[in-house]
Amino acid sequence: MSLLYESETYGIIGAAMAVHSELGPGFLETVYQEALEYEFSLDNIPTHKEVPLQVYYKDRLLSKFYIADFVCYDKIIVEVKSVKALHNEHKAQILNYLNATKLKLGLLINIGQQKLEYQRIIREHPVSSAKSALKKGEH
Repeated sequence: MSLLYESETYGIIGAAMAVHSELGPGFLETVYQEALEYEFSLDNIPTHKEVPLQVYYKDRLLSKFYIADFVCYDKIIVEVKSVKALHNEHKAQILNYLNATKLKLGLLINIGQQKLEYQRIIREHPVSSAKSALKKGEH
């Protein structure tokens, strides 16, 4: 049984490993995001950076929205962290992004420590109130 978006996921994680290998631990999240964006371009990984994700409540579009670090291949949300360890609130953040967009897969990547840490997060159950939430033309 293969993993969801297996080859795409391996490419994204490989890019994160390259950034981690080159920069090492200790930088701010924004440094890793910029380096990862460049690595994605070198690896020809289609990417949108800082994607606004719309949120609906009872069929009403709210003025507040999420900002995902990256959406790769138009189907994988990538959230970059530089923290001591990934926690449940980080997973909850990416699950909210997946529910808002109805996308199925998110990658939570912690680049800022001695060892690269990542989690594949899959949205198992559809959320009936969520709508497709990627804002068009704002990438």
